[in-house]
Amino acid sequence: MSRMTLEEFEHALEETGYITERQDKIAVTTFLAVQLEKPLLVTGPPGVGKTEIAKILSQVFGAPLIRLQCYEGLDETRALYEWNYQRQLLKIQMQRESLQEEDLFASSYLLGRPLLQALQNEKRSVILIDEIDKTDSEFEAFLFEFLGEFQVTIPEMGTVTAKERPIVILTSNGERELSDGLKRRCVFLHVEAPSVDKEVRIIRVKVPELPERLAYQVARAVGVLREKLALHKMPSIAETLDWAKALLVMGKTDLDPAWVDATLTLLLKSQEDVEIFYRELGAERLLWELKSPQGEGQRHGHGK
Repeated sequence: MSRMTLEEFEHALEETGYITERQDKIAVTTFLAVQLEKPLLVTGPPGVGKTEIAKILSQVFGAPLIRLQCYEGLDETRALYEWNYQRQLLKIQMQRESLQEEDLFASSYLLGRPLLQALQNEKRSVILIDEIDKTDSEFEAFLFEFLGEFQVTIPEMGTVTAKERPIVILTSNGERELSDGLKRRCVFLHVEAPSVDKEVRIIRVKVPELPERLAYQVARAVGVLREKLALHKMPSIAETLDWAKALLVMGKTDLDPAWVDATLTLLLKSQEDVEIFYRELGAERLLWELKSPQGEGQRHGHGK
């Protein structure tokens, strides 16, 4: 693997538009995971940019991104490989008398799924194992060989070892506790919602046409919602950007109560959360919070 310094890595992140802060734990921890060639386990609430880390690494290293979206009931046939049964049956029909068992389990009959693809790529790839907490403990145990040794065992063929060790990113929203065995094989990173200042910088990069004052108001307003309300689903960074883009489309240069009311559902995605907003805060008080000096230092989280 070609080596780079932390400073070079942070510069490469910024070149892709990924916002970092001084001594940013996301940049430092990700850099160390890549250099140590260990999987990176990223935890945190939904919408804070955990999957974005894998996408950015793909850009930084010019490596293809392979995604394994986890779900309840996911098993190795969907994650690792399947045999092409139709081709195998055709082979049996064509060569009934001379056929040997090993003829049916050659690599040409193998349908590689994300994990196997990552191992077989000639060039290093980035594999995102997204929302690992949605799977069960058996699937976690199945991953141990892949995560610890960058190899898998296929009973009919033997061990397949990575041609080039992939960069492995696992994400978890914390729906269940992950096993010690999985954690031990990974570098750990917990990501929270960004600080107001960092979210302002994100908005300025992603929606550069938005007036600076309005970018600050948007970031502060979203920060207040995350801080003050016990919402079922907190606004994500992507939803902050959607709100900013909507205000830009409408030609707004300032937040006002009417436009907060009109565009609120770009941030809050359930009627229950909308009702919580109006019951506990409301548009007028939200804007008052933006002018209140006590709100200036309320956000201390880091993340993207």
